[in-house]
Amino acid sequence: MIRTIPLNKLVQSPRNVRKHSDAAADAELAASIAALGLLQNLIVRPAAKGKFEVEAGERRRRAMLALADDKVLPRDHQVTCLVLEDTAEAAVETSLAENFHRLAMNPADEAVAFASLIEGGASIEDVARRFGLTVRFVEGRLRLAKLAPVVFEALAGGEITLDLAKAYGATSDQTIQAQVFEQVSSAYYAPNPDSVRRMVLSGTVRGNDPRARLVGRDAYLAAGGRIERELFDDHDSEAWADVALLENLASAKMDEQAKALAAEQGLAWVKPTLDPYASHDLVDGLVRLPAEPAPLTEAELARLDELDASYDEHAAILEDEDSAEEAVAAAEAAIEAIERECQDIRSRPPVLSPELKGDAGMILTLSRDGTPVLQPVFYGERQSEGPGDDDGIEVVAGSGGNGPRRAALSKRLVDELAMQRRDVLALHVASDPGLALDLLVFTLADGDTIDWRARSATTIRGGVPAGPIVGFEAKDAPASAALADLKGGLDESWRAGEDVATRFDRFRSLGDDARAAWLGFVVGRTFEASLNMAGDRHIALQDRLGCQIGIDMAQWWRPTAANYFDRVSKQIILDALADVGGPELSARFASVKKTDLAMSAERVFAGTYITEAEVRDRAIAWVPEVMRFADPAEPVSEEQDELDAEAKTPVGSANDDCPAPREMAA
Repeated sequence: MIRTIPLNKLVQSPRNVRKHSDAAADAELAASIAALGLLQNLIVRPAAKGKFEVEAGERRRRAMLALADDKVLPRDHQVTCLVLEDTAEAAVETSLAENFHRLAMNPADEAVAFASLIEGGASIEDVARRFGLTVRFVEGRLRLAKLAPVVFEALAGGEITLDLAKAYGATSDQTIQAQVFEQVSSAYYAPNPDSVRRMVLSGTVRGNDPRARLVGRDAYLAAGGRIERELFDDHDSEAWADVALLENLASAKMDEQAKALAAEQGLAWVKPTLDPYASHDLVDGLVRLPAEPAPLTEAELARLDELDASYDEHAAILEDEDSAEEAVAAAEAAIEAIERECQDIRSRPPVLSPELKGDAGMILTLSRDGTPVLQPVFYGERQSEGPGDDDGIEVVAGSGGNGPRRAALSKRLVDELAMQRRDVLALHVASDPGLALDLLVFTLADGDTIDWRARSATTIRGGVPAGPIVGFEAKDAPASAALADLKGGLDESWRAGEDVATRFDRFRSLGDDARAAWLGFVVGRTFEASLNMAGDRHIALQDRLGCQIGIDMAQWWRPTAANYFDRVSKQIILDALADVGGPELSARFASVKKTDLAMSAERVFAGTYITEAEVRDRAIAWVPEVMRFADPAEPVSEEQDELDAEAKTPVGSANDDCPAPREMAA
């Protein structure tokens, strides 16, 4: 029922889910009510002594009370309200629904509200359905409600970010959460989610941890660190108990190393991290600078010739059936060392032009063996618009600085205006999905031509990975050739624009098919190199994508003598033959020399060798295990949606371990 109620009869409801607000936003709301009046009813329930509790609209009630204090509104100002006669549980739900469409709620408030609904008998699915949310989102907020009180209060008070709160929630042990919170609160460096997650998941650190190896046992003990050892522990397995101290020492050592490298390399800066990779947060606000691999020196070219000759000598020993076992083992070890040295020589570090180096920087990561590693990518700071730290910014009327000079505006005001202007633009782009998609694709595509000194319009990034081997191209591979053809068929007429705005206009004028082709290309070229194998080379998401698409690897890659069989041991080839033809086929080639075996295997797996039809069918569908797209053993993240039930493809195919691919929408 709709009725008007005096302002002084309205009181806050104890069930109202919003416990935190924003002073600036509240002031804007009060100004809006003063100028335009109350544009939306409050939702209330009758209470004792003729009062009404506000279930939805508490911010509006407080804004009107502030206006009453300022004599803008009378204390008994009549407020239009929707009066509920509902249950307390429904009131909480009403308040929550109303607040979700207003000022974004503090995650802590959301957590408490969801928990209240669950305690009232609602299921997680019910809550998600009622508010148009995913089950995963609701579950995530419910986990926040189970944080240690000190962590939860820090989130509610804005002392820590939502990402940090989630990191504490990596363990359900509130005691550990509180201990880690106390430790990082006293650290001299700002904690990040990755370091907090490491600390809460392990109350101690093993002696072979990268941070422990970096700091060193003696330095850790000298700083007061404690080590706990069981009877059979060694230096690698012993437990280092003071994780926060270790993080502090490791961060200090990485800082010291970063400064030394910056001076040594002639760089403006080097940013250190205790992670083995450069995270998004670390490179946020930076742009990659163009760099080319350093050319090989005459000495390096000569060394490669020596290594090639040595390789041939040792390969001859492997191919000789009369070679002694000791000689074969030594030759295999030598060939492995030769290949490693060749790769080290050919993997050239990037070289930056001298005029850019003075303003450039790099990222220093911590490898898994505890060694600081300077990542082979140069970054530049985005150029800011304005004079930096000046208190006032002179605003010039007209486009491009033409026109009379105006009075200086404070930097704070300029920043605030810029943010508000950004939000106006963001709202309109968000309301036009076609424009948003064009902007996304164009920004990724134009990353090749944009001037690094010009400030980028967005934070969208999608550079081409450097790859583990610089300069390698599989030009004879069908997929590589097809990808090159696809790139060659893209309409690049838009690149003729002299500036980014003109290029964007020209890009939008392309047809739908031309722009869609660019979308697939710019996303596809961002993939890192990975294989279906244990270790750093494995990337689970790529396996998942390959499985869902239903890629038949055998249609795109065939093992040949040049790309595979010449570069593996004889036993690996015989095992592959046994996979498709059983022991009989493997035994047929057991006495063949390595060089001839590689050529014969190429024919078998190409389907040109005369053999039984079923063996041929298995051979032309076979690829090495590492080349298959296999279903990851674990989900990509703990919050990933439930995986489809697995359905096996025929034995011997490229994707035996994949679930059945999902049907693609038309």
